[in-house]
Amino acid sequence: MQIYISGSLAFDRIMTFPDKFSNHILPDKIHILNVSFLVNGLVERFGGTAGNIAYNLSLLGEKSTILSQVGKDFGPYDERLQQHGIAVDGIRTIEQEFTAGCYITTDMSDNQINGFNPGAMKYPCQYDMSRIDPAEAIGLIAPGNIHDMVDHPKYYREHGIPYIFDPGQQIPALSGDQLNEAIDGAEILIVNDYELEMIKKSTGLSKADIVGKVAYLITTLGEKGSVVTTVDDETAIGVVPAREVLDPTGAGDAFRAGLLKGLAMGKTVAEACKLGATCATYAVEFKGTQEHSFTLEEFTARYESVFGPLT
Repeated sequence: MQIYISGSLAFDRIMTFPDKFSNHILPDKIHILNVSFLVNGLVERFGGTAGNIAYNLSLLGEKSTILSQVGKDFGPYDERLQQHGIAVDGIRTIEQEFTAGCYITTDMSDNQINGFNPGAMKYPCQYDMSRIDPAEAIGLIAPGNIHDMVDHPKYYREHGIPYIFDPGQQIPALSGDQLNEAIDGAEILIVNDYELEMIKKSTGLSKADIVGKVAYLITTLGEKGSVVTTVDDETAIGVVPAREVLDPTGAGDAFRAGLLKGLAMGKTVAEACKLGATCATYAVEFKGTQEHSFTLEEFTARYESVFGPLT
């Protein structure tokens, strides 16, 4: 199975302020806020929805092609992707822009001040979709460029290519009509429970209406697992306990990678979600979305400790 992942590629630049923001912000002067925080260093990590999913898939022994856009500073990330066997021919470089970047400053109370520069993500990836073989491919549309999130589902649907629609944090940027069209005919719609409510509000659709438009609705519930819903039934999927929860960021992308791995193995959607749950637990045990790693033997043992034999 050829896996195509539409979504973002980004640098996460993380800074720590060795104090509390509240000690330096005057509540009665908030209307003329002018502050400067001296941080004690900066850590740069690779991220973005497409990058995170592709990275986890590489750990699971699956190759994928990223459909995205990056800027003039992408070199180190490009090398990393290729080292993991991830195809980069679907990535468009916008020379006058920087790669999307999230700038995160965290204080000693775990409060955060974030700034996000979309950079190259403002532009569509312009991949030649005719290169995709409908007989062997599956697409996943994760949060990224809005044009791609509207155009790629349409192409997949018109050419009989199964796809997973994963609108995530871009739901507010999509109109109700755009969401409705992208959902209609998707093999899988994957959202968390809050995102499902946002889609219902934006589109005017009920949960039953949504389930009628897709083959499967997967609703992730964090530490409570996930639920797979079809027009006929609903299946609850458990979790794989984490040894230590350090950072939940990236767990959703890891779950999606495990889901894709299961589908590539010929598993049912419910069975594939169990691989997703296993992959997600590795992500939460490390700070950063691509800092964890595992062997297939370790992954299988951990899966089987909860769900039984992986055949």
